[in-house]
Amino acid sequence: MATTLISGGTVVTATGRSAADVLVDGEKIAAVLAPGSTLLGHDLAGSVDTVLDATGKYVIPGGIDAHTHMQMPFGGTEASDTFETGTRAAAWGGTTTIVDFAIQRYGERVMDGLAAWHEKAAGQCAVDYGFHQIIGDVNDDSLKAMETLPDEGVSSYKLFMAYPGVFYSDDAQIYKAMRVGAETGLMTMMHAENGPAIDAMVTELLAQGKTDPYYHGVARAWQMEEEATHRAIMLANLTGAPLYVVHVSAKQAVEQLAAARDNGQNVFGETCPQYLYLSLEDQLGAEGFEGAKWVCSTPLRSKHEHHQDHMWQSLRTNDIQMVATDHCPFCMKGQKDMGVGDFSKIPNGIGSVEHRMDLMYQGVVDGKISLERWVEITSTTPARMFGMYGTKGVIAPGADADVVIYDPNGHTSIGLEKTHHMNMDYSAWEGYEIEGHVDTVMSRGRVVINNNEYLGSKGHGQYVRRATSQYLV
Repeated sequence: MATTLISGGTVVTATGRSAADVLVDGEKIAAVLAPGSTLLGHDLAGSVDTVLDATGKYVIPGGIDAHTHMQMPFGGTEASDTFETGTRAAAWGGTTTIVDFAIQRYGERVMDGLAAWHEKAAGQCAVDYGFHQIIGDVNDDSLKAMETLPDEGVSSYKLFMAYPGVFYSDDAQIYKAMRVGAETGLMTMMHAENGPAIDAMVTELLAQGKTDPYYHGVARAWQMEEEATHRAIMLANLTGAPLYVVHVSAKQAVEQLAAARDNGQNVFGETCPQYLYLSLEDQLGAEGFEGAKWVCSTPLRSKHEHHQDHMWQSLRTNDIQMVATDHCPFCMKGQKDMGVGDFSKIPNGIGSVEHRMDLMYQGVVDGKISLERWVEITSTTPARMFGMYGTKGVIAPGADADVVIYDPNGHTSIGLEKTHHMNMDYSAWEGYEIEGHVDTVMSRGRVVINNNEYLGSKGHGQYVRRATSQYLV
């Protein structure tokens, strides 16, 4: 097996940083050594096949994006990134593992949905991948199937309190599913918005002639997110199920999560870069139909209500535990424009899988989070939350050699014509400037990105069988 020495860098973990060399043997990290270490009295650099010079740079575990939707059917179309294009873009951005969502729709069987996603992803991915399971039809058959998900390496499932007629589960269905989650150790992931009330608001706004993308955010008011988050917490409390609320965007929803955690409940929250940087006024309220580029759910929140500042604070205080993307890209032409004249028909989602690591590093530069916290919320916590830590999310002997060499003195200009590899006809992050750069990316010991060159290949990525969340007691 090939050996690689990453020398001269600063290894950054969730708990600290130190000057160290990293020895990679095949697909695994073999050792983390003092700089300039020798092997049997010989210079180690002269004993390996390849030396990667990380002088002046950070050496971090590869990013883990635990919330993506590749090739997801939605709103009469399908997410524009395939597993091939989406995982290639992830690699460009320093993400070496994704966890996508297999889907069971109403009237379908859970295991058929999981098999369909295996078929989509197998042999296509540039980096490693795992699956959560969406349960879109909670019934006796799907509840029984849930009990077997851990045998498939799937230790989490997702329910929706939104999208009546598509994925929506009522409180009784949520209660039944959570009972199974509590008994089996499955993590319940929740899209927490009051879907029936949102639909009523949508009908009212459209009747008033308010059809622009801006009103997508108005219809999905923060009260709908706070209420649903509280309801999900109460149902989890009643059943004893662990709860992970996805794409938290409203500060009031964070307060519900924080209160539950303070009471000792196994409740966790995820936010996304869009809720840290973008706003209802500046993006959704863009002139004409431009705001459609940023239609996602939960929606972008008002900057005047300081939701964005509260999200950064929540990451510092651990009221929110991690950052994923909810990567669900659609092109403007032929997809987003389905909603011209009716915001409710705009496919919900934006693309960020390529930019999460950079955007969160800019938070380090801006003094909003520490360097160690950057690694924690983008890699280590996702690995622990979803049963991969030890193999993923850490620079340590025995772990997969998923390693990123990040240059704090580099620069990344985000834009469609600059650094864009997602299968979209626009960039949701056009014009953002990052004071840092992903220089080298290793996936299980293979260099897939190096000095602005893609060296990876379709099919390198392997399926990750996940264990139970390592945060559960």
